[in-house]
Amino acid sequence: MTRHARITGTGSYLPPRKVSNAQIVDQLAKLGIESSDSWILERTGIGSRHFVDAGVYSSDLAFEASKAALSAAGLGAEDIDLIIVATSTPDMVFPSTACILQSKLQALSATSNAIAGAPAFDIQAVCSGFVYALSVADAMICSGRANKALVVGAEVFSRLLDFKDRTTCVLFGDGAGAVVLEASERPGILATDIHSDGKHTDILCVPGHVSGGEISGNPLLKMDGQAVFKLAVGLLEKTATTCLNKAGLESKDLDWLVPHQANIRIIQSTAKKMGLSMDKVILTVQDHGNTSAASIPLALDYGVRSGKIKVGQNLLLEGVGGGFTWGSAVLTF
Repeated sequence: MTRHARITGTGSYLPPRKVSNAQIVDQLAKLGIESSDSWILERTGIGSRHFVDAGVYSSDLAFEASKAALSAAGLGAEDIDLIIVATSTPDMVFPSTACILQSKLQALSATSNAIAGAPAFDIQAVCSGFVYALSVADAMICSGRANKALVVGAEVFSRLLDFKDRTTCVLFGDGAGAVVLEASERPGILATDIHSDGKHTDILCVPGHVSGGEISGNPLLKMDGQAVFKLAVGLLEKTATTCLNKAGLESKDLDWLVPHQANIRIIQSTAKKMGLSMDKVILTVQDHGNTSAASIPLALDYGVRSGKIKVGQNLLLEGVGGGFTWGSAVLTF
């Protein structure tokens, strides 16, 4: 039997606190910085985003999204034998957020120790992280090293934002999305394609770290928006074409594009280059903002639960992120 990895369940979670553009504008105004709802909406397509409250971490969001994905797959936590969490905002330096999630999932297991031996680890590729994690889980399932995997993207980017910088603080939000992958005789994930180029490190980064119990460097997000936009559109088209070729498909064979929800202009430009109508694009950026590694699985779950994405349809997932990283996945849902 040829082994394939299929998505059998999706889930997502957004923290309850919804933050509108007007609220961000008011906060900027208190600092003497001018902005407006229309300025944000026109340039980004974002109308609101969700922020966590104090004491809520990536593993908390991941746990809620994982419960929803497991329920959709008809599985218990004890059935999972691989956990991968894509995040740039881990709960702590170590252990991994995946291990912390594993601990929380143990309480859901019919046998508390059933999930204890499953490998659990984080992947850090920023906004491309979910595609990277999906690629690794696919390889492990196809090689027989896992049978049922939980793949999660979870972020609390609100804690990395500089609210004196109107060009970045309006872009990001918090949330988590998860999928369950299972070994199957039927093709599911048809191809993946992941890349990075470290020479672009400085255009999107958080240049700080912990040293001697204190923060060394700048712990807030820095971005060269024009440079990111220019790179993103070209690289997304390239990886999409490569991944479709690997899968033996063309753009016309796609039912849905599920892109990283960074900016409406990047999404529109990518769809246009691929010859896809925006009617074939799953969009959540207007309500979620850019949730980094969580954005693709959040959009995927929205597409599934809204009834847009149906079993048997062909999807293209793609994203770019700091590193600079980029990648895509083609799958039959």
